[in-house]
Amino acid sequence: MGSFPVFDGASKVFPIYSRANIGEIFPDPISPLNASAGFQANLEPGWRAAFVSCGVWDHDLYDATVEHNIVPAFGGYLYINMSLMRLFGVRVPGATPGSVDLQYFGDMPGIPSYESERRDFDENPAYSEKAGAWLAHEVLGATDLAAYDADRRTVAGIRARRPDLASLSDRELRQRITSFGDVLQGVFERHISASLKSGIGLGGIARITEAAGRPDLALTLVSGIGEVDSAEPSTQMWHLSRLARTGPVAAHFDAGGRDLFERLGADPETRDFADALDRFLRTWDFRGPSEWEIRATTWGTDPALVLATVDRLRLVSEDEAPARKNAERARQRQAASAELRTLFAGDETAVAQFDAVLHAAELWLRGRERGRTTAAMLIHEVRLAARELGRRAAEAGHLDHVAQIFMLFAGELDTWLDDPAAHLDILRERERTYLRLFDYEPPFVTVGRPGPVAEWRRRSDRSAAPLRPGDAITGVPGCGGTARGRARVLTAPDDPSALEPGDILVAPITDPSWTPLFVAAAAVVVDVGAPFSHAAIISRELGIPCVVSATDATARIPDGALIEVDGTTAAVTVLEVVDVTAAVTAAEAEGAP
Repeated sequence: MGSFPVFDGASKVFPIYSRANIGEIFPDPISPLNASAGFQANLEPGWRAAFVSCGVWDHDLYDATVEHNIVPAFGGYLYINMSLMRLFGVRVPGATPGSVDLQYFGDMPGIPSYESERRDFDENPAYSEKAGAWLAHEVLGATDLAAYDADRRTVAGIRARRPDLASLSDRELRQRITSFGDVLQGVFERHISASLKSGIGLGGIARITEAAGRPDLALTLVSGIGEVDSAEPSTQMWHLSRLARTGPVAAHFDAGGRDLFERLGADPETRDFADALDRFLRTWDFRGPSEWEIRATTWGTDPALVLATVDRLRLVSEDEAPARKNAERARQRQAASAELRTLFAGDETAVAQFDAVLHAAELWLRGRERGRTTAAMLIHEVRLAARELGRRAAEAGHLDHVAQIFMLFAGELDTWLDDPAAHLDILRERERTYLRLFDYEPPFVTVGRPGPVAEWRRRSDRSAAPLRPGDAITGVPGCGGTARGRARVLTAPDDPSALEPGDILVAPITDPSWTPLFVAAAAVVVDVGAPFSHAAIISRELGIPCVVSATDATARIPDGALIEVDGTTAAVTVLEVVDVTAAVTAAEAEGAP
């Protein structure tokens, strides 16, 4: 049996690692089975290949002394090698280590400088020339997302051909768990490639708007671009929420209860809604909190998560429709584009450069989200096969519950199937360790391997001085605009019931499963993030102000406080703090329940 938690080695050549960006999709520790058969096992080779395809270096650059050069796990938590990301910035013409830092770190404090790690071989004219050709042809010269559409068709075919898992033997399920590696590595390679390309596009837009004296237009130019896969569930969930506002469907929602899903499916008068919900779940069954973690619950495995969000959205007025907000952002984007072209009037070279960079930013932001969504779809196939195997083992008494199956490493599956009872004690101990890790806060940045997990800060011990009226936190702009509303501090998207229409969502970090909550929110504030992060991209599509990299916002902004969010200046100001104790006392005095 392998050891847990996973503590991979760190490179001495490329020593700086960060939770930036990867923490959005993996806020919690990765499970052993996902590390060895799913996400980490396939992202690492895919990412290595993506860097090489950009022309910035060849495979021999990677440090042979460590297994995971780019996405190691320290104490079970995944990190990104920022030394390699910065080296990418050094070798790509027009990029810099600083521009990479801005995209990934935002304005986080305590980041080691690039100068502190500069290597003699970093600047390499030959590789920069190759990267320049890649930039001209593959980034600025690209016209479509054909490869990403092909990946989607491949994965859609795998999903469509999914056998009845209950009819497969245990050995067939075990084989299915590890059968998608080749496809998944290719999907990850293209996803990372699109991420790198979109970063170049965003950086180019920032430089052009700053040179034109209008840096405030940078985010507007990449807002409301449309066809962003991660925003699509919000639109479809909005449609479900409109069906749930009146009649028998509304009556079922008003009654609530954990059996809501079953009641809606059994009532002939709610058949249209149930059919629409079924279509939604068939399409988006893989989506959910931490959806790239195969141990995680998804909308398909627990539809109650969808219904809870629909219940919030049905209270939101038609003025907040995602399509309407997106259209307004698209109008603003077109106006900003026209303004820039006016400023460049008479300079055909500048106009052509602006058009090429703007097209690349839009295209590759779509490509990034397309690749990300396709990978999540395929990861779900690994999840479903493992869950079926876990279900059988739990029924036979070989596991305590279904999710314990994810405490196995891929290399242990065969011996476990030979004698599952012999493994139960160590799986129990591994699971206890895994769950304890959730209370530890991994260092955001580390030079080399961080210290032992026992030395990390505990989330349960975390405290920060709360903001008072007039106090403010400044982060990094994610999406422009200003909004006022009640702060609703949420640490997970699982229970959206506390978020009322017009509230401002304050979260530690967000992944695509949070997206429907953005529809009800007046604005979004996140502790960690950058203009490149999920919260910023989706806010720009849905047209709501967003501030990222607002350090300790979830700890310092009192839940229920009246706050103002300025997405242009990135200031989050507390206007009024509600005295919860006094409010409860007053309500009790008035005889309120």
